Amino acid sequence: MEIEKGRIGSCSKDHYQIYKKWFDSADSDKDGRITGNDATKFFALSNLSRQELKQVWALADSKRQGFLGLSEFIAAMQLISLAQAGHEITADVLKNTSLFENIKPPLLEGIDAFLVGSTTHNELEINGSAQIQPSSIAHRFNSKSSRKMPLGAVTSIVDGLKRLYIEKLKPLEVTYQFNDFASPLLTNSDFDARPMVMLLGQYSTGKTTFIKHLLKCNYPGAHIGPEPTTDRFVVVMSGSDERCIPGNTIAVHADMPFSGLTTFGGAFLSKFECSQMPHPLLDEITIVDTPGVLSGEKQRTQRSYDFTGVISWFAAKCDLILLLFDPHKLDISDEFKRVITSLRGNEDKIRVVLNKADQVDSQQLMRVYGALMWSLGKVLNTPEVVRVYIGSFNDKPINEETVSPMFCELFEKEQDDLLMDLVDIPRKACDRRINEFVKRARAAKMHAYIISHLKKEMPSIMGKAKTQQRLIDNLEDEFAKVQREFHLAAGDFPSVEHFKEVLNGYNIDKFEKLKPKMIQAIDDMLAYEIPELLKNFRNPYT
Repeated sequence: MEIEKGRIGSCSKDHYQIYKKWFDSADSDKDGRITGNDATKFFALSNLSRQELKQVWALADSKRQGFLGLSEFIAAMQLISLAQAGHEITADVLKNTSLFENIKPPLLEGIDAFLVGSTTHNELEINGSAQIQPSSIAHRFNSKSSRKMPLGAVTSIVDGLKRLYIEKLKPLEVTYQFNDFASPLLTNSDFDARPMVMLLGQYSTGKTTFIKHLLKCNYPGAHIGPEPTTDRFVVVMSGSDERCIPGNTIAVHADMPFSGLTTFGGAFLSKFECSQMPHPLLDEITIVDTPGVLSGEKQRTQRSYDFTGVISWFAAKCDLILLLFDPHKLDISDEFKRVITSLRGNEDKIRVVLNKADQVDSQQLMRVYGALMWSLGKVLNTPEVVRVYIGSFNDKPINEETVSPMFCELFEKEQDDLLMDLVDIPRKACDRRINEFVKRARAAKMHAYIISHLKKEMPSIMGKAKTQQRLIDNLEDEFAKVQREFHLAAGDFPSVEHFKEVLNGYNIDKFEKLKPKMIQAIDDMLAYEIPELLKNFRNPYT
């Protein structure tokens, strides 16, 4: 195996074998992960100070997962080598790729004894009475015994969230049918999926070209043109070879987090596909290309599926949402307004990109920027000013005939800022996953309050149908009662219209009454167990 040189985490074949042997010895659980406890024992052999090892861990565990895989472990070893050579370990050292060219493994005091001790311990486990049957993390969480798994048995933050979901949150969601009203039940693949970036915009605003600009090549099945060329949702993700997978196949693929899309029916799945290709960027993130938003009436008559519903589903899963505009398409149609409204609750993920900005001169660009901000202010309905990135995201040189040198420099800085946002996504993915989990837990708890309140309002014997219709018709008033009774924030309640639509298909009397133990379990999870989980997987040298 020949690994790329001159980059952190890459090394020669001989050095790779050394690092792999060290990694296997340091990995006490034999699950392909070096936890904080493992690291403190192994890294101590380097005789570096605690402060230096703190920096090594922080830079190696850039994704903040609470553990090191093999590639992160190799990066940590290289950083230790640099520290032993007298280099200061800071974030700036990562930018100097020349330091990592032909870098040798670090000097570890007592490494031979450590390797012998590790081998002896493994043989005792295999041959002695403490033999453990090998099983993957996925098997742990799929088995019935996972319900009894202590917090100390998990080896990453994501594993801990899986355990908390199965034990605490999922029972509440199932009891009150949260999956039908808000979001499908989560699976292991939802937790393990790479972070996603979704591109939204009207047709011919440069969404597919933007992806080509990032990848430096076309993805399989990509079509670019001035007319509406992308007529389907395309998930561009990493794969061993270049191929396109149809939507129905993706939806039933256990290793992909798209099973929830089956709720939108076959009409949508026929307009959904996955495009796989080997690419270093796609090893870190998954990109979602979407059909261009058309004018209102044409949109409604030509789509055979719930377009805004699909956008909302992806928005909840994505880590970043890019809204693309170009100087010649600043109008926000009724349908585009509904699409942006469907992003409610995900405002922190939205970035606005004014693409193709080199197609107008400097004076026109100032007017276009002002008009765009005015249009967005009406739709987003917030006093805060949204960040708008200005640039021309394609492989063509900037048109210097229409753009002054000052604006050329501005475009370059804006593009760098946006690309830094994209580069930061993998590092923030774990924090985002925790954020989405907590948000989901609070939404499920509020859903339980609403459903149990409606159940309580139902009569015990006579007039059930009439009472149910009255409750549905006056649902906004019932929401207000729930808000006052449980002291909840009005902005956290779901859409009244959507809730009515789903509730019409249910018999309210068949729902469960409020179960205080389930609610208390969620409160304890949010107040104690999640903070404890984060504490267990923080930097072991802090």
